Amino acid sequence: MHKNRVLIISFALLLMLAFVGSTIFAADPGFVDGRFTKTRKITVEIYDRSNPGGSPPEDNFYTDFIKKGLLEDHNIEVEFIPVPRWTEDEAINNLLAAGDAPDIAVTYSYPTIQAYANMGGVTDLAPYLEEYKTYLPDLWNLLGDTNIYYNRDPEEGTIWAIEAILFQNKRINTFVREDWLNKLGLDEPTTLEEFENMLRAFRDNAELLLGKDADKMVPYTTSFDVGWRNDHLITSFIPEDFSERDAYVYGFDDRHLLFPNYKEGVRKLNEWYNEGLIWQDFALYGAGDQTEDNMLKAGYVGAFMHNWDYPYRDGQEGIHANLKKLVGEDAAYIAVEPFKNDAGIYRKYLSAPVDRKIFFPSTNTEPLASLLYLNWVSKLENRSFLQIGEEGVSHAIQESGAVQALPVTGEKIMNSPQNIDYTITINGLDLGDPTLNSRSVALNYSGVDSRFIEKAYNITSNEARYGQNIQVGEIESEQGMGTVLSEKRNNLLVQSIVAKPNSFDSVWDRAFQDYLRSGGQAIINERAKKYDDSY
Repeated sequence: MHKNRVLIISFALLLMLAFVGSTIFAADPGFVDGRFTKTRKITVEIYDRSNPGGSPPEDNFYTDFIKKGLLEDHNIEVEFIPVPRWTEDEAINNLLAAGDAPDIAVTYSYPTIQAYANMGGVTDLAPYLEEYKTYLPDLWNLLGDTNIYYNRDPEEGTIWAIEAILFQNKRINTFVREDWLNKLGLDEPTTLEEFENMLRAFRDNAELLLGKDADKMVPYTTSFDVGWRNDHLITSFIPEDFSERDAYVYGFDDRHLLFPNYKEGVRKLNEWYNEGLIWQDFALYGAGDQTEDNMLKAGYVGAFMHNWDYPYRDGQEGIHANLKKLVGEDAAYIAVEPFKNDAGIYRKYLSAPVDRKIFFPSTNTEPLASLLYLNWVSKLENRSFLQIGEEGVSHAIQESGAVQALPVTGEKIMNSPQNIDYTITINGLDLGDPTLNSRSVALNYSGVDSRFIEKAYNITSNEARYGQNIQVGEIESEQGMGTVLSEKRNNLLVQSIVAKPNSFDSVWDRAFQDYLRSGGQAIINERAKKYDDSY
C-alpha cells in the first residue's frame, strides 16, 4: 500500500477525535470593530524553495511585515510553517496525518484536500464564508464569487477550499540561446522541423559555440518532470477538435497525459534523446537539484522549456545574469514559438484563472482569524507591498508610473517571484490598474531588458485554450490518488524517453496500462458518467 494511503488511514481516527464537538464560531463579544480583544494565534504554511542566497522563508523582512500588520489590525499572532516546495504534496500529507498541519494550508492538489475532507480532516468553509462575509471585503473584491465558490459541491454545498486567482494566466515557454542563433546565422525556429534542425546545428557546432567546453554541449535539456517541461512540444500533437467533454474526462492529470495523441509527442522526445539532442543524464536528478540550472547558467545548454519567465528570475542569482557574467553580454535565452498543431495553431492549454487551493484543516480552531488573514493579504495596499517591496530598495517608479524591480540581496530579498508564497490569494502582479500592470511586468525583472519579458509574456498565452469550471460533484475515485498517479506518470514518461526506439511502444504501453489499472481508468469512467449525467 502506498505510504500516503497509510498516512490517510492512520489519520482518520485522529481526525474523528479532533472533529468531535466542532461548531460554527460566531463573531463573539471578543471581536469588536474588526479586532479581537484577546490575541488569537494562527499558523500559516509557507513554501521553502531552498533558494541560493535566499532568506529563511518563515522569518524575514516580509514575514515581519505580515506579522506586524495582523497584530496591529486584528490582534492576530501569526507563525509561518515552512514546507518544501518541490515535495509539498508529501509534506502536506505527513502534516495532516500527524495532526500538525498549519491552520491555513495551500496545495496545488485538490484531490488531496478532498480525500482528507471525506474523513473529517478539512473544514467546510461554506458556513464561515457566509457568516463572516461582511468582514472579508478585500478577499471578495480580489477573488469574486468565481474563485471563492469554485469548488462548491453542487449537491452538498460544501466548500473544502477556495481558489487563489491566477492573475497573469501563464504557463510554459520554449527558450533558445539567441546568441547561438546569431553566431550560426539561424532564424528563430517557427516550426518543429526548424527547431529540430536548430538542435542538430547546436550539437554539430559544439566547438564553435563552446570552444574548450565542447564536450559539455547540451542542445536541449529537460527534467524528470517531462510533462511540465515539454508541454508546448507534446501538446502540439493533440488534435484541435478535442472536445470540452473529453478535456474534462481526461483532464485530471495536469500534465495532459491522457489527451489524445500525447504519446506521439513523447515519441518525438524519444527520437531526440536517442539522437543525442537531449541531456542524457536528465533522469538522474530529482526535485530541487540544481545541476540543470547550473548548466544553464554556465552556458552549456542551447534550448529548454520551463515556466514562462524562468531564465529571467532571481536577479543576480538567476540564469540570465549568470550567463552574462560567465559567457558574455550577448548571451541570453529568448522565447520562441515553433510548435503548431494539426490545424496550424500554436495552441496552448491553460487552466481556468485559478492557482493554489487554500484550505483549513479541521484542527483549525480559529476560522475567523484565518479568514481575516486571507482578507489582509488580499487588501491591495498589503499585497502590493508584498509584490514590489520598498520604493528605492526593491523597486523604482518610472515616469509612466510603471514599477521597475531593483536587484536586492540580504534580508529584503524575495524568495519567490513577486513574493507569491506570501500573497497566497493571488499569483501575478496586480497594482490596481491594467495598463500599469502590463508596463510593470515587463520591467519587473532586475537586470533583464524588457524586450525579453514582453516577448515571453505574449508567446506563453498566445492562441490559448482555457480550462472550464465543470461542477459534477465529488469524484470519489480521485481520492488519495494524486501522488500515486503523478509518480507513475513521471516514471512512464522518463522510461519512454530513454528507451531504445524499437522498444518505445512496448515501454509506453506497459507503463500506461499500469497507470490505468492503478486508478486512472476508474477516474476516467467516473468522470465520464458524472459529466454525462450533469450535462
